[in-house]
Amino acid sequence: MPSQTSPLLWKPRTSDVAASNMTRFAISIADRFQGLEIRGSDWTSNYRSLHDWSVRFPDLFWKEIWDFCGVIGQPGSSILRRGVSMLDWEWFGDFRLNYAENMLKPDRMQDPKFANQIAFIAVRETGQTERWTRLELLQDVIALSKFFRSQGVCAGDRIAAVVPNSGHSIIAYLACSAIGAIWSSCSPDFGVEAIRARFQQIQPKLLVTVGETTYNGKPIYPLERVVQLVDELPSVETVLVHGLAESGASLVTNTLVTNTAVSKSAVANAASRNTSTNKAPLYLDWELATSASDPGLRDRESYDDPFHWERFPFNHPLCILYSSGTTGAPKCIVHGAGGTLIQHLKEHQLHSDIQPGDAMLYYTTAGWMMWNWLISALGSDATIIAYDGSPVFLDEKHLWELCGTYGLTHFGASARYYAMLDKLGLEPKSISNLESLRCVLSTGSPLLPETFDWAYNAIGEDFNLASISGGTDIISCFVLGNPNLPVVRGEIQCKGLGMDVRVLDASGRTLVGEPGELCCATPFPSMPIGFWNDPDKKLFHSAYFEKFPGVWCHGDWAIETEQGTFVIYGRSDATLNPGGVRIGTAEIYQQLEGFPQIAESIATALKVDGDEQIILFLKLADKETLTKELVDSIRLKLRTQCSPRHVPKHIAAAPDLPRTISGKLSEIAVRNAISGVVLGNVGALANPESLAFFKAWKPT
Repeated sequence: MPSQTSPLLWKPRTSDVAASNMTRFAISIADRFQGLEIRGSDWTSNYRSLHDWSVRFPDLFWKEIWDFCGVIGQPGSSILRRGVSMLDWEWFGDFRLNYAENMLKPDRMQDPKFANQIAFIAVRETGQTERWTRLELLQDVIALSKFFRSQGVCAGDRIAAVVPNSGHSIIAYLACSAIGAIWSSCSPDFGVEAIRARFQQIQPKLLVTVGETTYNGKPIYPLERVVQLVDELPSVETVLVHGLAESGASLVTNTLVTNTAVSKSAVANAASRNTSTNKAPLYLDWELATSASDPGLRDRESYDDPFHWERFPFNHPLCILYSSGTTGAPKCIVHGAGGTLIQHLKEHQLHSDIQPGDAMLYYTTAGWMMWNWLISALGSDATIIAYDGSPVFLDEKHLWELCGTYGLTHFGASARYYAMLDKLGLEPKSISNLESLRCVLSTGSPLLPETFDWAYNAIGEDFNLASISGGTDIISCFVLGNPNLPVVRGEIQCKGLGMDVRVLDASGRTLVGEPGELCCATPFPSMPIGFWNDPDKKLFHSAYFEKFPGVWCHGDWAIETEQGTFVIYGRSDATLNPGGVRIGTAEIYQQLEGFPQIAESIATALKVDGDEQIILFLKLADKETLTKELVDSIRLKLRTQCSPRHVPKHIAAAPDLPRTISGKLSEIAVRNAISGVVLGNVGALANPESLAFFKAWKPT
């Protein structure tokens, strides 16, 4: 049972608790509202009381978040209108805001200290670095917003992007939201089929890309993929390419023509062309396009531009994210600007304790929701580091060297990345000065207890290790970190404020200390607006509300402990059920961490005679082979450390394991392949060729 035997790995200092945003917020609530008392230094009890208050009085709580986090907008009178079902609740119905305005804060540009603060630093794996001050970022966003408008892009139109995690990608995202258009992006490592499966559904009007980027030292040319795509995206009227002119290439109609400069006259002509005709899209260079739309904007020393910051309804769409699509076409998940903003500000300022002047690097791509989450840190006056490339380019020390160079206070990556460093024996504290580091974040998959141990041995002793979990579906977290609470080995610190998170059994009964489905019993502002092309919300309802009517079922198999911490065992649709006993795959993966011969693993199930057999596939480390001794050792450890039911019926070595484009191992793809089930959208996999082994595999 978690927490009964799990050791305490970290406890915040009393002085840090007293200075945290979480404490300031809790005290301000307790001083002004009945029903909440903050007693002394017992923050396990205090947080439980604060969370209970936040879900009992959601209208009061979320309005307090609006005020405490300094949301810029036009307040209204309707904070919450309750509906018959979760799908009918309406948040901040007559409130208005602009997401980009909240990130950029133009009204503060008269303060030189704020205007000259570094907003973000874009770092490529090759070492190239660019910096933007707050003023420079604002000016670049305005220039690009004007260009978008010159191309006929209006509020509600879609801007799609095939971009790396770069400074110009962030500028494009903010410029899109500044005019009320809807953003949707894929990273350059997405294949043509994966990009097509996403963008064909949303019919973008304008497409943003780059001429070239690199990953692990190898060049990638996203523009080539875009050229292949546009014939099948007739809605696209303009393609904006960063680095087009520098590469000595321009595009005329759909034919790549080398050694031809993009002329300024072409940019000027683009603004007046007839976009109602079905012409081939116009390809334009970023620098020339933005300078033509607003000449010399970056040369001004102060902000005095009369740009109109239109404020949109709270639930105006901000972006479209996508499900992994391994069982069919990716679902287009539409997120609202207000819900995304207010949820991210809460998670950054309260749960991550981001203070003005802090610096955050989260290793992510523009195809993962953590990219959106990272950018929102601008709204809390933090500096963000946008890293483009492999996290281990040249060597595994790379990101930690950046951590020391920029004095990061917050560092984030996937659980898989940390587990890899653990296996390699890397010790970040011996690489860089990490004295500024207060919070290390992890998501993407469960962070195993052994990786908790590695973090506090290898990174340092005094920081909050915040394992967070939520996802693309809510563009935020259900369970996450807390600067005021201790870190227990293998456990997520708490449920999020305002999130009525519960673990339910099959009958809908709330469980504590027993595994079940991770659910949310009441609505929250960052629920999706819906799915694209799902006007009656049938697909949306079936995705989250069919298992427990009126309750959001997230699809994770989890435990809530008596102490209020959480352990997530993996996706509930990938849980194993031998002999009718449900087993989370993370329970098996945890035991395999101690085997240096194993690089990665997937545990899945094969139905035989009405029951399930556990099948374990291993990707072995270089030069390792699957010996009888290794198989016996695995079986013994699972039998003694877990139970006889955890022991696989078959253990096999695979040349590679399938993973989604976002880097997550796909247990469902393996299960379907070995069971002879027709696979859904193989374009959702980064390495679909890996499935050939599993389709041919037979138990012996």
